[in-house]
Amino acid sequence: MLQKIRGTGDVESEFDDLVSASNASKTIKHPFKKILLRKYRPQLVMSVAIPLFQQVTGITVICFYAPILFQTIGSGVSASLMSSIFLGVVGMSTTLLSMFVVDKLGRMALFHIGGMQMLIGVIMAAKLGDHGEMSKRYSILVLILICIYVAGFDLSWGPLGWLVTSEIFPLEIRSAAQSINVAVGFLSTFVVAQMFLPMLCHFKFTIFFFFAGRVAVMTGFVYALLPETKDVPIEKMDKIWREHKFWKRFVGDGQEYEESKIEGP
Repeated sequence: MLQKIRGTGDVESEFDDLVSASNASKTIKHPFKKILLRKYRPQLVMSVAIPLFQQVTGITVICFYAPILFQTIGSGVSASLMSSIFLGVVGMSTTLLSMFVVDKLGRMALFHIGGMQMLIGVIMAAKLGDHGEMSKRYSILVLILICIYVAGFDLSWGPLGWLVTSEIFPLEIRSAAQSINVAVGFLSTFVVAQMFLPMLCHFKFTIFFFFAGRVAVMTGFVYALLPETKDVPIEKMDKIWREHKFWKRFVGDGQEYEESKIEGP
């Protein structure tokens, strides 16, 4: 499999690293205690922050309440249903596109492109106002803006929220980190879905600026704190944390990291 992925038969060194990392991971008996150590602080932060940001973009709101949203801007019931189906098709198509370009453009490039696309979606709030009425022509424009927003999410945070987290966790804490990642994702989905309608009644159209603010924060977060993982084998992932300008103060040097893997729990 390595030979097929790398396109060369010279993979013995990388295969040996995989075997060594796998053997070291078997010595870890308490991964949830291990992930709390200082040297695993980057992985712990990402296992919480990435799924949390993934949900506070407001994508859950669009998925759950799209028909209601389209009706508030003047679409009929049938038109709202068709718009929601069209939105789903756009999302699926963009996710497939992301699969083809992620290894060419890199993870960070898609995070930034998707973040900018989602920010464009906030423009619809400026016209919607508190009345929820607009012309048919402008309703079509709002549909286009929402499609841009959904496409931005499905190009970046949708698939990358799972891809990047599968790449950055070393084997010795992988089970604990992925468990936290999934748990935070489901909990965030529940909280956002429950809070949206009360927030909509209180904030009215400014709720779109609220979600836009979250998108801006999360885009800045990945720019400053998440390193590029393109073409980095999982057993070498510790190196990018040691060399990162912020996380290197937590991870320490390479010798300390290697000793921790040998010693086990």
